[in-house]
Amino acid sequence: QVQLVESGGGLVQPGGSLRLSCATSGNIFSINAMGWYRQAPGKQRELVAGITNYGSTTYAGSVKDRFTISRDNAKNTMYLQMNSLKPEDTAEYYCNAHLISGLEIWGQGTQVTVSS
Repeated sequence: QVQLVESGGGLVQPGGSLRLSCATSGNIFSINAMGWYRQAPGKQRELVAGITNYGSTTYAGSVKDRFTISRDNAKNTMYLQMNSLKPEDTAEYYCNAHLISGLEIWGQGTQVTVSS
């Protein structure tokens, strides 16, 4: 199986930056693609950014040009660099792995709060 552990969330002022990390372990060779999702109170979970094993990336329109998703295969870690943060970016952020088998694996989540 695959395990995912997020870190890097916290409280930041509007306009600030944070970098989220997602450490992967287990059968990492079964991972087809990975992504970051977020869920704000009272809202559905939404895709923030995704990255395939080939390095292709996709972003939600609301974060494009502000967030950058990346993977360090040597460290088995995925990152989400978040710049120019806005209050509307406040949410619980989840790491996701899509396996070759079709299964979805989720991390426990990390809270990001953007507030002055």
